[in-house]
Order: sequence, then structure tokens, then C-alpha cells
Amino acid sequence: MICPICKKPADNSAANRFRPFCSERCQMVDLGTWAGEGYRVPGAKLPDRDHPDDRRKKLLN
Repeated sequence: MICPICKKPADNSAANRFRPFCSERCQMVDLGTWAGEGYRVPGAKLPDRDHPDDRRKKLLN
């Protein structure tokens, strides 16, 4: 298997606790990309909608 981050060979067995990554570094790089919203699904932007709790607060004020 190839590491999706650095493209080096990665062990896919249970012995590699970082799989599908080759190392902890590559695993953390991937996590950082997720946390920074670097992965996106292409498509049209969805309209913003109020959360039901927000509408209730507006009615009470």
C-alpha cells in the first residue's frame, strides 16, 4: 500500500498502528488537513439556515 500523504510504501498489516499512513507524521498531516477544512466535496454552496434553537431565541426576545 502507498501512503496517501508522502506516497512512500506503507505497511497495511495490523503491526502498523498508523495505517493507511506510513508514520505518525503523515497521520498528523492528514488530521491537520481535515481540521483546517482542507478536504472539500465539490458542489454548489448550500444556503445558510438558522438552527431551530436560534429561531426560538429570536421569538423569546
